[in-house]
Amino acid sequence: MEANRGQNGIQLLLAAEQEAQHIVNAARNAKLARMKQAKEEAEREVAEFRARMEAEFQKKLTESSGDSGANVKRLEQETDAKIEHLKAQSASISPDVVQMLLKYVTAVKN
Repeated sequence: MEANRGQNGIQLLLAAEQEAQHIVNAARNAKLARMKQAKEEAEREVAEFRARMEAEFQKKLTESSGDSGANVKRLEQETDAKIEHLKAQSASISPDVVQMLLKYVTAVKN
């Protein structure tokens, strides 16, 4: 009888050990599943953030490139206006400059 009770005790211990192993395995699998889910959520959030930042960047790039086109056009207009102003000034003083040069070239000094 004593041997029977010892055998039952060993069987109980083995059953408890197997049950504990099943519990540990289930907990490990649950942990791995949670980690996988958390990783997927983090990747999704990163992708959303990256897409949002890329959209903002493209928007700013479009806005600034549109502005640069307007700036180039404005600068070209300003440059053309300055060139015309300089041409008008040079045309108005050109006869005076020619007269002055002729005067100094034709004047004889002793």
